[in-house]
Amino acid sequence: MPKLIIKWQRLVYDSTTCPRCSSTEIEIEKAFLKLKEALKHLDIEVILEKYALNQDEFKKNPLASNSILINNKPLEDWLDAETGRSRCCSVCGDEDCRTIQIKGRIYETIPENLIIKASLIAASELISANKGHQFLSVKK
Repeated sequence: MPKLIIKWQRLVYDSTTCPRCSSTEIEIEKAFLKLKEALKHLDIEVILEKYALNQDEFKKNPLASNSILINNKPLEDWLDAETGRSRCCSVCGDEDCRTIQIKGRIYETIPENLIIKASLIAASELISANKGHQFLSVKK
């Protein structure tokens, strides 16, 4: 059974994360439940993996926080989006946090619909890779 693996990581400091990562976690949970239900009918297993970055890891690479990989490819790549950054909160300190931009719109929290859209694109590649290019012929 092919697997659609969604990996999400965020800064966790003193058992706390920033508001945008907290909001993204809610969105990714909703997306995961919907994808798991929908894709089981296509025999695709959906797996959600969450990783906590410590403060040292975050300081080395602040844009690693609130990042989503779908089958090891950044969400931005699936959606033809860009990675950005903006000031966040006291948990993040002086570092700017990850944002994404699609068609001029900036998202600090990654919404459920974008996670689902990127995941469905990735799932379509799994279907193609596992079943080849099969075409139905219709007799007239």
